[in-house]
Amino acid sequence: MLINIDPILSPKLLSTLRSMGHGDRLVLADANFPATSLAKRLIRLDGINIATAAKAILSVFPLDSFIDYPVTRMEIDNHPEEVNDVHKDFINILKETSGDKWKIGTIERLQFYKEAKEAYAIVSTTDARAYGCFILTKGVIKPDGSVW
Repeated sequence: MLINIDPILSPKLLSTLRSMGHGDRLVLADANFPATSLAKRLIRLDGINIATAAKAILSVFPLDSFIDYPVTRMEIDNHPEEVNDVHKDFINILKETSGDKWKIGTIERLQFYKEAKEAYAIVSTTDARAYGCFILTKGVIKPDGSVW
């Protein structure tokens, strides 16, 4: 155990997050997402929902301030502007953990699959709520430890 590190952040997940560089992308996926078939690196968080996983990951993960949308969410088919409960939960955790300056973009579901296939890693949760998938782009940490 480590002080001030969420226990959800397993050694494998911490190592993966640490090894990512600026601009690398991490997918946070729901239970229905085809993570095993798409992932270059797969990390399973069985028994964990999107909000809990997001809170743990965002506690150590700097978002990319050099791009318009450092976080993107999967759009709901035929309703791209609709924000469902899992999206709302994630948005609330993002604001709570990382602040309210971050914009969230959207990606059509099939395009999301293509982008996920190119992501550095996929974190698969057991959250069964539909369209609960997000891409986080890693940012830069300044020498003083703050996010650029």
